[in-house]
Amino acid sequence: MSFRKTLKPLVVMLGALLAVAPLSGFADDLPVKIGFAAPLTGVNAGYGKDLENGVLLAIEEANAQKIKIGNQVANFQLVAEDDQADPRVGVQAAQKLVDSGVSVVVGHFNSGTTIPASQLYETAGIPVIDPAATNPIITGRGFANAFMVISTDAQNAGNAGVYAVEVTKAKRIAILDDRTAFGQGEADEFEKAVKAHGGNIVAHEYTNNQAVDFSTQLTAIKATNADLIFFGGLDTQAAGVAKRMKQLGLTAQLVGGGGVMDEDFIKLAGDAAEGAMAWEYGRPLSQLPGGKDFSAKFKKRFGVDILSYAPFGYDAAWAAIKAMQQAKSTSPAVYRPVLKAISFDGVTGPIAFDPNGSLKNAGSTLYQVKSGAWVPIVTKGGGN
Repeated sequence: MSFRKTLKPLVVMLGALLAVAPLSGFADDLPVKIGFAAPLTGVNAGYGKDLENGVLLAIEEANAQKIKIGNQVANFQLVAEDDQADPRVGVQAAQKLVDSGVSVVVGHFNSGTTIPASQLYETAGIPVIDPAATNPIITGRGFANAFMVISTDAQNAGNAGVYAVEVTKAKRIAILDDRTAFGQGEADEFEKAVKAHGGNIVAHEYTNNQAVDFSTQLTAIKATNADLIFFGGLDTQAAGVAKRMKQLGLTAQLVGGGGVMDEDFIKLAGDAAEGAMAWEYGRPLSQLPGGKDFSAKFKKRFGVDILSYAPFGYDAAWAAIKAMQQAKSTSPAVYRPVLKAISFDGVTGPIAFDPNGSLKNAGSTLYQVKSGAWVPIVTKGGGN
């Protein structure tokens, strides 16, 4: 028998084995599903994709490091759902994630979707780590499975209210909010802080998160001679408010809450953006030890700059990964106590949780548009 004839059956056998055995040792890997939910379509899709990219970057890095959970190398897999920034769809997305067998969820973006979805995760016993929604209700209901890696509205908008009274010295303060769980939530927290520090609220007007014309509300506010307007809502509408203020000759200082300090606001508001202020969660990324490196690798990987909350998504994913690694388990019942006690330096700053799941020592930063760019003015909390 020739060598070639002897070799042929061996080649056939080897081919058959390779056909049924995964390459690269994945047969021994431990698949770990990390759920993600945010608006991936609609007006908030930019925020959702930004967040998703932050989570994906963490997962890719973890897989490259071949992190072990117990004795197996973990193969982290992203399972993403589009919640369309709609509470009803958000609950449906949450149920899909639960049914798919995820070990944790990073999400959502809007408070209005996070609040009802987190009830479902609590019932299912699956931790949800919130990287963007900021209503204090999220961690204020005593849930064992709700965590936040971002400041709450009580902290961020509270800082805004105190600053408006004590530093800006505003005497006649008006509020306009979009009536969403997020916008109303931060507006209410701002108002509480203003009143607690002796400030004067002269008007509180309302719109909705689909509105494009704010003439009625701003005309009413102008009649009160307000010298500062706080807007509770996101960048696109905040830009519309800034433009209409300029058209109406309203010279009050515009102050936004979270979700306003980004390039889209400046592009949409045009020259009306100059001088506008906004309070954003956490410290400026450029001032944090790993901030510049994160920005560079994010741009290299995805070809775009960070929009807003990608670093928080990244830290949320790593909090879950580190907890599972330390607990040597992907079971929520096993790793949840470790997650509650986790402590590490994230891209956004130190990550550790209060007993209710809120971020410990959370801070926020005031920015102002100067010469067409957002410039940090002051940071409150978070170690300051």
